[in-house]
Amino acid sequence: MNGSPIASRGPVGPPPSRPTTLTEVARRAGVSLTTASKAVNGRDRISEATRKRVLRAARDLAYAPNLVAKSLASGRSSIIGVLLRDPTVHRFAMPIVIGAQSVLEQRDFSAIIADARGVEGRLADLAVMLRQRYVDGLLVVGDNQGRTPSITAIAEIPCVYVHGPTTNDRDVVHVVDDFTGAVKVVDHLAELGRARLAHITGPENAPAVQQRVLGLTHALRAHGLRLVYGPLYGSWSQRWARQAARQVLAAAPDLDAIVCGSDQIAAAVLEVVVASGRRVPQEIAITGYDNWAVFAQETDPALTTYDMGLEQLGAAAVRDLFTMMGGTRVGGGTRHHDGILVVRGSTDPRLS
Repeated sequence: MNGSPIASRGPVGPPPSRPTTLTEVARRAGVSLTTASKAVNGRDRISEATRKRVLRAARDLAYAPNLVAKSLASGRSSIIGVLLRDPTVHRFAMPIVIGAQSVLEQRDFSAIIADARGVEGRLADLAVMLRQRYVDGLLVVGDNQGRTPSITAIAEIPCVYVHGPTTNDRDVVHVVDDFTGAVKVVDHLAELGRARLAHITGPENAPAVQQRVLGLTHALRAHGLRLVYGPLYGSWSQRWARQAARQVLAAAPDLDAIVCGSDQIAAAVLEVVVASGRRVPQEIAITGYDNWAVFAQETDPALTTYDMGLEQLGAAAVRDLFTMMGGTRVGGGTRHHDGILVVRGSTDPRLS
């Protein structure tokens, strides 16, 4: 027989699988093609239940949208930019980004993260760079130690700010309600019968510190109490916190509680209190702030502290950003988010 044998062509495998179409996703979810398109493209004007049903169908069918074609057709990239103002905020920024990512994944969006490294003007330069790469919006993470320079006008795309105020009161800003956090701490101590409180905290010019002091003062007044020492302002430093604790114990030896502006400060204060021979919490209760596990859960006893709910903060900020990207005004101003008080052994002897 002339010619090469058929076997020489190699094994004949199954035909390549055909990509799932959006029409098939719509049919699986029981919705129209238009509704399915809105769901996978993160558009508004459909219910959250419908969106979840469509996205579940898309996952079940392994639907992979053609992002290039989608971008060309819609003028949108399905990407947002996340700008970090300063590397010192990374510990706070990461939970915020994780919370934001949970919402982005629901809408089949992704993020490009850029760090301004605390350099004046770099935040605006990064905003322009990301706009030129056709991101659909910007999430700007501040440091809550000062006002973040507003880049809304320069960016020319929707911007939402999180974890710190900006220099423009009309910006959309999401922050922790530090006033309420301090109130919850004082309420807890007052319920335990603590009446002689001292306060050791961070830099006096930090917005978060200022709000916590205001909340603490308000709550003390409501309970008919006042500080026996402080507020004592300083750096977010364990070395400084140890010095401050010794100063407080010497000046107010009969105090029965120390409210600390962070878990890092509280861990050092607890160390000094225990070294002085006083029992925690039987003689002196100690509270922190942040619920930073490396400090809050590693002291003995573990710290009662205020968890700021940073993941929820990031998720809420991105939801506002999606609304703005959809063309709906959300109104400028600051949104304050409540956290939770986590009670541990540094105030409750039953947990020590």
